[in-house]
Amino acid sequence: MTLTDHIATDDSARSIIDGPALWPAQAHTPSVLGRQLVIDRGVGSYVFTTDGQKLFDGTAGLWHANIGHAHPELAQVAFDQMRRLETYHIFARFTNDKALALGERLAALSPIQRSKVILNSGGADSIDVACKLARRHWQREGRATKKMILSREFAYHGLHAFGTSIAGLQFNRDGYGTESLVPDTARFPLHDADAIVAMVAEIGADNIAAIVTEPVQGTGGVNPPTPGYLEAVEKICRDNDILLILDEVITGFGRTGTMFAAERYGVTPDLLTFAKGVTSGYAPLGGVLVSPHIWEPFYVDSPDTPIFRHGATYAGHATASAVALANLDIIERDGLVERVTELEVVLRNALDGLNARQGEVIDVRVGGLLGGITLSENLSAESIADDLIDLGYISRPLRGNSLQISPPFIVSDDELKGYIDAIETAITDRVNR
Repeated sequence: MTLTDHIATDDSARSIIDGPALWPAQAHTPSVLGRQLVIDRGVGSYVFTTDGQKLFDGTAGLWHANIGHAHPELAQVAFDQMRRLETYHIFARFTNDKALALGERLAALSPIQRSKVILNSGGADSIDVACKLARRHWQREGRATKKMILSREFAYHGLHAFGTSIAGLQFNRDGYGTESLVPDTARFPLHDADAIVAMVAEIGADNIAAIVTEPVQGTGGVNPPTPGYLEAVEKICRDNDILLILDEVITGFGRTGTMFAAERYGVTPDLLTFAKGVTSGYAPLGGVLVSPHIWEPFYVDSPDTPIFRHGATYAGHATASAVALANLDIIERDGLVERVTELEVVLRNALDGLNARQGEVIDVRVGGLLGGITLSENLSAESIADDLIDLGYISRPLRGNSLQISPPFIVSDDELKGYIDAIETAITDRVNR
């Protein structure tokens, strides 16, 4: 008898819920089957289900729909590019014109002077590249003991091997034998620079390759840095010869009111990872901005020049690159980064009003067009998010019984206020039940 036969015939086994062939991501599967919302179109800040429900996209998908949904210019760019050349790889002597153009555009925008750009397919890819390159850098420098990667409590860095191993969300680490998945990782407390100093002293700077941090934590609960924190982290890195990797997969391309959060918070990383906002989700693309002191040794004209043995089939994908270029054009042309600074004020004022509901709302946090709402123990963020769907709004439960606020940059003041009002209504209705 096979294991499948045993499960199917064992009277003590709970029933198996079937459903679509597509396995839902990041889900307790039995809880979502039969309740899934099938999205089949979008317009601006709204998406529509197959049964006709209109929903305000208060999370911009997964933090990425910065210019809104179904923008006709991006659709046309993708169509035109595919008719000319869908893509061609960028291995060795080969490259393509759109990947080259995107590389130049990103280097010009980069908070790192004289950046090189490594392109790939998304944020988790970018973290893997950055961590590999950090270790490769020190190995090439003759300091092979520097391989430990430090990250923050509650951090989220994607779910590839490195991202899983450096995660500060324990539930994303459990079940994989994480320390053997990618060994030599450790985590430090959320906003405590002194704890980093102590950890560096304990581990030894000669054993640490890099510190990875999100400027504003996203999935960990939307946690902006405390004043001076990121500057302190950068100083620790400089004082101890440790690379600083900023994970700007969520914050990059305007989400905090500057093109990169590094600019807002006044830090200069050695490596910066990006994805999501570079295409506003219209094509899968991510990458790493690389400092000169890391890339220059790989560019020396010598028979002994090392090779960074990394590359992906879709790195520099021509259509994705064309879409990214058009997306950046729209962000700049329409003043959307500047618009985020205006919307931050609207969001902060609205959330301050919500925070006055003592006993139900424990805390609110804002960093650009990123907001987090922590609810009291007697309320469930997951239940409130479900109730919001019935009211026509999308939010998402995050760590710490928090709700995610991250709408597209094109949202109006009234739409944003209406979103927060809907959250207050959902809280009130739930309390009064």
